[in-house]
Amino acid sequence: MRRTRTKRAATSATPQMTLPPVGGRFMPLDDNKLTHITDTAFDILERIGVSGAPDDIRKLALENGATSREDGRITFPRALVEDVIAKACKRVELPGFVRDHGIEIGGGRVHIGTGGAAVQILDAATNTFRDSTLQDLYGLMRIVDASDSIHYSLRPVVARDLEDPLTLDINTAFAAMKATSKPIGTSFFEPANVAPVIKMFDEALGGEGAFRAQPFCFASVCHVVPPLTLAEEACGVMQECVRLGMPLQICSAAQAGATSPASLAGALAQGLAESLAGLVLVNMMQPGFPCILAFLPFISDLRTGAMTGGSGEAAVANAAAAQLLLNLGLPSTVSAGMTDAKTADAQSGYEKGYTIALAAQGGADMINLSVGMLGSIMAASKEALVIDNDMCGAILRTVRGVEMFEGSIDLGIIEEVVTGEGHFLGTAQTLDLMTKEYVYPSLGDRQSVNDWLESGAQTVWDRAIARVAEIEAQPAPSHLPAEVEAALRTRLPIHLPEFPKD
Repeated sequence: MRRTRTKRAATSATPQMTLPPVGGRFMPLDDNKLTHITDTAFDILERIGVSGAPDDIRKLALENGATSREDGRITFPRALVEDVIAKACKRVELPGFVRDHGIEIGGGRVHIGTGGAAVQILDAATNTFRDSTLQDLYGLMRIVDASDSIHYSLRPVVARDLEDPLTLDINTAFAAMKATSKPIGTSFFEPANVAPVIKMFDEALGGEGAFRAQPFCFASVCHVVPPLTLAEEACGVMQECVRLGMPLQICSAAQAGATSPASLAGALAQGLAESLAGLVLVNMMQPGFPCILAFLPFISDLRTGAMTGGSGEAAVANAAAAQLLLNLGLPSTVSAGMTDAKTADAQSGYEKGYTIALAAQGGADMINLSVGMLGSIMAASKEALVIDNDMCGAILRTVRGVEMFEGSIDLGIIEEVVTGEGHFLGTAQTLDLMTKEYVYPSLGDRQSVNDWLESGAQTVWDRAIARVAEIEAQPAPSHLPAEVEAALRTRLPIHLPEFPKD
């Protein structure tokens, strides 16, 4: 099953962003395990299939080669699934609202992003948790816009100050669009809410059809309710997104030991099957439609049944999920950084560090939920977000590995130094490589103990608070023209203040 992988240069990137490196060096599954789990996923689709298909989805599937069991479950022959994989979109372009601030998904080039639907925010001013609001959503995504190692932003929190589903969907999409020129992602409560949001995006970009030509927002859709049951409303959302040209990120997020087998191998096989079922349906709706598989193997703490996002099992399972999709040549999203810690403490640091690092090294094209999250993705924090941006810069550097380039090993320079100054600090090569070969933390402290004490003994949390304040003191992003925003506010029930306080 292993396929040849080649490095592809990113087509574009926000000027301040680090170039996403190619992962895939870490392979938690050897060839036998990789083949066995993949074959088992095909067997699950062919023998067990999925239930819960709405009538129109059932009709679509059966007309395009799927079969129905006596109990009504829809099954997908292996040949059908393999044919879909061969013809599926392998590279998904996600432009930004400013087009060249976009990214290309596929081939193992690692991108870091937000995600989730946290319902609480850690307020640094009071050090307490409270319900998240629309203004919090805007504030978090504005931090993303200023963060060089975060490439996209799927809405990290739910605006709990809005209750009407359509109003919430419109305002979530509007706040994200206003906050950052990078690619964004959103979700929808029901299929009917997709068209009004896309109409808003069309107007923001200049007119009807403009979003289809520059789809800067993807839809995150949980098409399946594990184990192996289609979600009716989500299938309808998928259909609307395909009809209207919004790229999809389709999610399987079973929890091992609860909604998928307790064995990691079994959970991976089921999750891969659920992901491929969604891919098949999307390609039946429109062959080659841009679709990213969000294969998110969640983990249970089997002592309580609660989800644990920061476990070693979560780290290796999501890295394996990335490897499975990379092996099939499909654009991938996994989850990482979902620490169980409630504050940005040592537990948060080590759980985020190894889960994100393994996912990145495993070659995940997108890593959702990776920054700013706390409390098993139930809470978010702007301060945690800037700390995590710092961390992800270092993680992305590890994915680059040791690079060989012309002049990287220069015997002449070595000869010159050892017979002269005795150090390399002032050489032209050192000065040239200072910002090419090395990545430096903006919040992490590298002072001596004495210098640190003399400078105020600030913790990383102290520096994060200061960094958030610095970003919020800067002029707000201006990529959304004022006259366009005014027109949208006149027509739509926009609840975000015109000049939001961060």
